[in-house]
Amino acid sequence: MTREKAGVPSPYVELSRDAWRALRASTPLPLGRDELDALRGVRDPIDIAEVEEVYLPLSRLLNLYATARGPLRDAIGAFLAEPMRPTPFVIGVTGSVAVGKSTTARLLRTLLARRPEHPTVELITTDSFLYANAELTRLGLSERKGFPETYDRRALVSTVGALKAGAAEVEIPVYSHLQYDLVPGARQTVRRPDILIVEGLHVLESAEPGTLSVADHLDFSIYVDARVEDIQQWFVDRLFALRRTAFTDPRSYFHQFATQLDEDETAAFARRVWREINEVNLVSNILPTRARATLVLHKARDHSVQRLRLRRI
Repeated sequence: MTREKAGVPSPYVELSRDAWRALRASTPLPLGRDELDALRGVRDPIDIAEVEEVYLPLSRLLNLYATARGPLRDAIGAFLAEPMRPTPFVIGVTGSVAVGKSTTARLLRTLLARRPEHPTVELITTDSFLYANAELTRLGLSERKGFPETYDRRALVSTVGALKAGAAEVEIPVYSHLQYDLVPGARQTVRRPDILIVEGLHVLESAEPGTLSVADHLDFSIYVDARVEDIQQWFVDRLFALRRTAFTDPRSYFHQFATQLDEDETAAFARRVWREINEVNLVSNILPTRARATLVLHKARDHSVQRLRLRRI
């Protein structure tokens, strides 16, 4: 189960898919195929077997982490002679563009919300804290959208911090992937959840000295990992799938790909965006945060999770 270099203890327990699958125990599957179809992203081939063998054991583990806080909170309350109010258990989900982190976050939200211990599970994405396209243009950052500097990091950290502290209600902006921009006037209201899932590219980014980051508010973090070459192919495949579906909508920011560009031009655009933007962002900013994750899910070329690495307590 655990692999370590000779004489060098590892801070992680490393598990194969077979070893992980056995940890499901008797956790029931509260999800049907139609629901799974609605949860998975474009070109994400996740199936019921993947849910049963990977995500049910993960939901069981997360439930153990979340419920274990109760006795500790009570003990600290007794020590302080002051009752401690429950606050959300905060889970971060991160990884590259096109690696499947959004599907992972949505799936975990559904599985965890159907456990009786914590029925209220909310999901927010860091995309809601991207600067609006007009502001990115003003700042000269349009070609770097998705890099750390294109987010309102102060608002993001403040929001996650308020929810972690037990704020009764927080409103955040709404981002539309169809419009590729924030929706003017739209707000998502988050009301004191039992569990909060924060999904995005830079969830594990470290803070500047003297400041806090999102990572400082996390109780558990998941990094969805894969070979860079595989993620590149998934990104190209996803763009072509969107070209046949969402991009056909005249409201889509990328409608031109469905009406003006042929397949060769679309492929060239996808490879350029990957090479000049997404791969640079991954290698420079996202991948270096992998070592901070509580759990790393490593995907094979077919998108299936084959290896896992869990940080020891």
